[in-house]
Amino acid sequence: MADITPLRGEGRTVGRITGLWGELMSEFFGVFVLIAFGDGVVAMAVAALPGSGRTAGPTVIFQAAGDWLLITWGWAMAVAFGVWVAGGVSGAHLNPAVTLAFAVRRRFSWRKVAPYWAAQIVGAFAGAALVLLVYNSAINAFNLANHTPRSGGHALSTFAIFATFPAPYFHGTIAGPLVDQIVGTAFLLIFVVALIDLRNTAVGSNLAPLAIGLAVAAIGMSYGANAGYAINPARDFGPRLLAFFAGWGHVALPGTYNSGTGFAFSNYFWIPIVGPLIGGVVGIVLYDLFIGDVLHARLKKAEEVEGPIPETAEVPSAREPAGADAETAVPEARRPDTAERRAESPDRRAGT
Repeated sequence: MADITPLRGEGRTVGRITGLWGELMSEFFGVFVLIAFGDGVVAMAVAALPGSGRTAGPTVIFQAAGDWLLITWGWAMAVAFGVWVAGGVSGAHLNPAVTLAFAVRRRFSWRKVAPYWAAQIVGAFAGAALVLLVYNSAINAFNLANHTPRSGGHALSTFAIFATFPAPYFHGTIAGPLVDQIVGTAFLLIFVVALIDLRNTAVGSNLAPLAIGLAVAAIGMSYGANAGYAINPARDFGPRLLAFFAGWGHVALPGTYNSGTGFAFSNYFWIPIVGPLIGGVVGIVLYDLFIGDVLHARLKKAEEVEGPIPETAEVPSAREPAGADAETAVPEARRPDTAERRAESPDRRAGT
């Protein structure tokens, strides 16, 4: 028993939060941290740095790749700390695409999917509300200097603090941004399941959250400019709702914008929702098809050769006795010990 006295005391309330309700609290708070720092770093780049005199002018943003690197590394740290905060309770999915993919291929309970999604979206809304509270003055100063009031339908730069939109070179079409979101989220799930797969070269100690953050940074650096690399329906939709209620209007919902100079898109809001949900399932299926099934087959073969595999220690690569046909030798496959298997139960897997 921990020696930290619960804020709620030791009564019935504490018992109530050991199950699903506690997991939903964890998902809410993990996503809250994720958005508070993820949207926070965008607010820094878009509004706070220009407004505080740290750029060439009050509306000067994204002059070079360094601005984009600031955002990608900021989001990487946001993901890492969100997973560290929530991972011990819910597994820190922090992303409806991760939750759906784990329900499809990792035996995550289907009855928990909708509640997890709700907690993630509410957490994202709350995190975005905190960013708006902290950076409201900077946002207003930028909009004033740029002559783009929130309600005017042209405050796209400050809207980008909260949610995503497609690049002008897509010319308002659906296919390009949708494919981008499917591909980006597929890679996210491939990386996540690889990093937590104890049969593979799983990350040691408690470094999986950092590695998952690095995966998000890699996706942002390689694919982010296309559509803002939402790769997470809650990360986009929760802050988008906040932006709508905070005055950005139709730019937020339904996601419609027209610059008057050729850059336009309409009804965009559903793409960062549907694309990641499809991409997450695609990613986890691809991992299992090309990697997971191979690891499973190797462990099964090792059991046939050596007998039951001990779960309490690493076992060297299984090999046939000397003189046996080399083709029957069993390639090395990592065997998780008891503690690792317990940590890798179906409902306790880290995501983002």
